[in-house]
Amino acid sequence: MAITDLQKRRADLVREHMQAENDLDYETVMNTFSHPRYELIGSDTVFDGDARVREYFQISRVPFPDQKNEIIDLHHGEDEIIVELWLRGTHTGPLKTPSGELPPTGRKFEVRLCAIFDFEDEKIVCERVYFDQLTIVSQLTAPRP
Repeated sequence: MAITDLQKRRADLVREHMQAENDLDYETVMNTFSHPRYELIGSDTVFDGDARVREYFQISRVPFPDQKNEIIDLHHGEDEIIVELWLRGTHTGPLKTPSGELPPTGRKFEVRLCAIFDFEDEKIVCERVYFDQLTIVSQLTAPRP
């Protein structure tokens, strides 16, 4: 299936967005949105609007300041870009979990996840991230061999 010019521009914007997240360049990330919104399905949390998304940037880097994403594959929908990716990081700060706060373990995690970027025209209106929080916590807390 041929990719349209609009789909290519959207995919390029998603790549720019994800690289800016890796670079901690949050102004560039914010400029990829027409309305900033993150929905984190694995933790049932929504950050909607400029102030809340900026708060998300701050709190998400406390437990994993070196967190990085790596695109595995990218798929085109009618009004969305679907990205399969690896997310990796080192647990060096406290992590809030459903059962309480997990103190830093110094361990690394690696999890495969899916992010759906919803679009209106050429800008992102929502990044919806599907992930398994238990997989991350288990990698941080499993007994060492």
